[in-house]
Amino acid sequence: MSEDVKTLEDLKELTGAPDVEETAPAEPVIDEHGRSYATGRRKDAVARVWIKPGPGKITVNGRDAALYFARPVLQM
Repeated sequence: MSEDVKTLEDLKELTGAPDVEETAPAEPVIDEHGRSYATGRRKDAVARVWIKPGPGKITVNGRDAALYFARPVLQM
């Protein structure tokens, strides 16, 4: 900070942070089967997810989520 700010009047004269352009949220891309695709990454792990209309049943690698994550601590 090259300018000395000693009073409130000096502070009022300073310009604020530059305006940040707001970006519009990305529109979901839905394929011909009605599915939407997303990828999540953390460190070396990769999760690929397809979301499609239905009753809300969650499957992981073809198995029900409650069976795939058998311990309750894994279902959190």
